[in-house]
Amino acid sequence: MKALKRYGQNFLVDRNILAIMTRRASLSPDDVILEIGPGHGILTRALLAGNVRCVHAVELDRRLRSELEELSRNDGRLRLHWGDAVKYDYSELLPFPNKVVANIPYNITTPLISELLSYAAHGLTYHLYMLQREAAERLTAPPDTKARYPLGVTVEAMGRAEVVRNVPRSCFRPVPEVESAITEIVIERNFELGGSELWNGILHRGFSHRRKTLANNLKGYADVLGYGSMRAEDLTCGQWLEIYEGKKKSSVPFSGSEE
Repeated sequence: MKALKRYGQNFLVDRNILAIMTRRASLSPDDVILEIGPGHGILTRALLAGNVRCVHAVELDRRLRSELEELSRNDGRLRLHWGDAVKYDYSELLPFPNKVVANIPYNITTPLISELLSYAAHGLTYHLYMLQREAAERLTAPPDTKARYPLGVTVEAMGRAEVVRNVPRSCFRPVPEVESAITEIVIERNFELGGSELWNGILHRGFSHRRKTLANNLKGYADVLGYGSMRAEDLTCGQWLEIYEGKKKSSVPFSGSEE
């Protein structure tokens, strides 16, 4: 089947990389796995072979229906869901996943991971992705670097991210034009942060004009607490959380009566 560029399809075919991913995910019989873009089901089969409780696979390309439905008929632990992974309502999944393991379309990396982080409070706390290497480097970029961006700050505020292994282009069909990397995200704290409109609003405003200082980007929206002369990429995660907590307190409406 011809891969469609508009879906960002580059199918993983290297079984050694599959083994690395499933081993890293530490699959167990209690795990409910979410897979995005199962394609021809090569990673799906590896996940099912890990003796997991259930695999939810979300796929947009309905040309894959027949082979994926055959796989589902052969193993009832596979639940197929059709639709746009960025817009999908994951709260409907039963049982709800605790891990996501996926070779995701690179053209939806940021919106998809941002969306899935909003389900941390529901129990989705482990993420293992095949990403474009550049995206993986941005996701794990430290403060005071040009690669720093809002999603990386959010991941740091909620837990930790690590580039597990770089993956050559030869591991995919068709062969992509970019290098890839297996990237792990573990959510350990601030579980509500990914779904916070206030937090995401502060970050996106702060990074909206990268050459401008926070005093300019957040003017009239949030108190920059003495960080006004700094640019967004210069702040540590703790400093962003300070700004967020300050804004949160100032946004709480007065509920008592004046004396």
